Amino acid sequence: MAQNTAPAQTPTANGPSNVAPLPTPASRSPELNALLGKGSQFEGKLIFEGTVRIDGKFSGEIISTDQLIIGEGAEVKANVKVGTMTCLGDYQGDATASKAIELKAPAKVRGNLTTASVVIDRGVFFDGTCKMDTGSGPNPPKK
Repeated sequence: MAQNTAPAQTPTANGPSNVAPLPTPASRSPELNALLGKGSQFEGKLIFEGTVRIDGKFSGEIISTDQLIIGEGAEVKANVKVGTMTCLGDYQGDATASKAIELKAPAKVRGNLTTASVVIDRGVFFDGTCKMDTGSGPNPPKK
């Protein structure tokens, strides 16, 4: 069993000193490798490893084997090929995710989705098609 060897925090008159807020279990936000913040705008090809969050405007192409998060208020017009995609903003284009796609309210998604697992929350606007592709199923019979 590991022991915590950090010094105890001493409260002051203004509250505890040097105490960082604890992450809430519901947020489970992964460590970000890059962030395109609100007010930012980018056009081109984005290739990355790890987790990238877009809260601004992006148009072009996004490629990764890892996680893309399109934040609330973001506007993304792109063809996406990633491991997992979570969308809360406005997305337009074709998205392929090898593991999963999760659309959370108030997302607005226009385009075609291809993935092994999809979750669409209540309140999401989705106009397009969704193809479930696990990549490990049997080959269809040839005619």
